[in-house]
Amino acid sequence: MDTQFTRLKGTERPSLEFSPEVTDSVAEIIAAVRRDGDEAVAALTTKFDGVERGSIRVTDDERTQAREQLAESDREAIDATIENVRTFHEEQSEHIEGFEREFGEGIRLGQRVLPIERAGVYVPGGRYPLVASPAMTIVPATVAGVDHIVACAPPQPDGGVQPAQLYAMDQAGADEIYCVGGAQAIAAMAYGTETVPSVNVVTGPGNVYTTEAKRQVFGHVGVDFLAGPTEVLIIADETADPELVATDLLAQAEHDTDSRVVLVSLEDTLAHDTIDAVEAQLKALPTAETARTCWEQNGEVIVADDRDAAIEVANDYAMEHLQVMSDEPREYVDDLVNYGSLFLGHHSPVVFGDKAVGTNHCLPTLEVSSYTGGIWVGTYLKTLTHQQLTADGAASIAPHAAKICELEGTVAHRISAEKRFGKETDEQ
Repeated sequence: MDTQFTRLKGTERPSLEFSPEVTDSVAEIIAAVRRDGDEAVAALTTKFDGVERGSIRVTDDERTQAREQLAESDREAIDATIENVRTFHEEQSEHIEGFEREFGEGIRLGQRVLPIERAGVYVPGGRYPLVASPAMTIVPATVAGVDHIVACAPPQPDGGVQPAQLYAMDQAGADEIYCVGGAQAIAAMAYGTETVPSVNVVTGPGNVYTTEAKRQVFGHVGVDFLAGPTEVLIIADETADPELVATDLLAQAEHDTDSRVVLVSLEDTLAHDTIDAVEAQLKALPTAETARTCWEQNGEVIVADDRDAAIEVANDYAMEHLQVMSDEPREYVDDLVNYGSLFLGHHSPVVFGDKAVGTNHCLPTLEVSSYTGGIWVGTYLKTLTHQQLTADGAASIAPHAAKICELEGTVAHRISAEKRFGKETDEQ
């Protein structure tokens, strides 16, 4: 990276490496679930959550009770988010197509885009049971046409799923809901138990244990991607309000002490004013204990010489949320290539994408956006190719295929090709 910036406040860049203790613990959990099924899930739920349930499957009565526990305004907010997410992902679906056409005389090639049959989604609990997560994971699966959707969420102290989460999971379209959290939930969905059906893909955010579990079950099932704590990078120019910049930084800082919040300012005064505003706002913030630790340990403030330098930093960091606080944010768009989701202008805060506007909040972190995006309809689709050749079409392709086989030394392959243009090999 060019040195066209000054770091006023910095920290070491994290990675997606977990401690051996986490890796070993998750391996033991997965092995127990594969071996003992429901019995292991129940024992692990008691061990880690202090909860005992007669059945891990959420009943219809529990779904109804969750609805009744919520105020009408709560339900309306959840329903509006689900509808916005559905509308956006339906638009995504409209732009995914299969095709078939003739690529040469007698040679027809094509692809079909088909939904995965069974999807498992994880809805995290933790410090803040995320109410928008069911919309982000379940709705794209329903739009994709997944036949069967299994959802898991950890129990609350009362032994049930948090009511707003449960209502959202039900409204979003989950076919089965299980009150199970952590690595044991990922293992149960990946391998199946007597009660939980196995799935083809596991998606959704979570802590280091659920993320490591997704890493360990990958291959047996598909996963969306691996992600760490939330993060935001804000590019702000002289038109930005430091009070608003500070507010948006703290909105991410309150998630977790391990969250990352980065300001790339194009003006030195703005950078210092934002630092002062963060400190002032922390004094009155109810979640200041978490947010302050995050800011002190993982906050960064960088002053860039110009827009190109700011863009270079943003692309290098490849963070989950990228916010451009400028009167002319679209001047940056073409050159920004590494991010989970992009928030343009002073009135497009990350909270809108996280909670209600319709784009997906399950996004890559820790530079994973350098090679993939977040959950979308395509997460639950598979693209399958096909081909059909006539005898004439085969005759035109066979010599090339046979020559490639000869170069490789794949004799049986070469025989298969040569039989299609009447030149059988002597090597039978």
